[in-house]
Amino acid sequence: MSKPSFVYVTYIAAAPEKVWQALTKADLTEQYWFGYRVTADGKAGDRMTAFSPAGQQAHDDPIIESDPPHRLVYAWQPLFKDMQGERPSRVTFELEAFKGQTRLTVVHDGFDEGSKIFGKISNGWPAVLSSLKSFLETGRGLPSSWNEVVARCAAGEAS
Repeated sequence: MSKPSFVYVTYIAAAPEKVWQALTKADLTEQYWFGYRVTADGKAGDRMTAFSPAGQQAHDDPIIESDPPHRLVYAWQPLFKDMQGERPSRVTFELEAFKGQTRLTVVHDGFDEGSKIFGKISNGWPAVLSSLKSFLETGRGLPSSWNEVVARCAAGEAS
């Protein structure tokens, strides 16, 4: 049996440089990532970090590859108590200029069979990426009413 993987492709009416900034700069990520401050603007070997709206650290993962504004790869191992014990998976962002837009392809793979994280990201990434698209095209991300993770973090369930 093959290991699970998640692939999502969207087209955003913004230049790859703008999409890159939105993916890597904390002040921008919190505008569409439902209050999370994600920083991933380093080079390979630096860290991708994410902090919940309540200020709790949700990620501290290595950046595997960074080629602005074309490709970003980092490990993914949430620090939430109910997700500990799984080995890190991998997130890859591919940004391609396409007819005045950016084709953004996200591949999240490297999961073990039976991964708890895979089920969560299969719901989470579409919401985050839809909110990213809305943010870049309209200046406003989507509301966070879908996001149970925000509530868990606020309750102190991240370690």
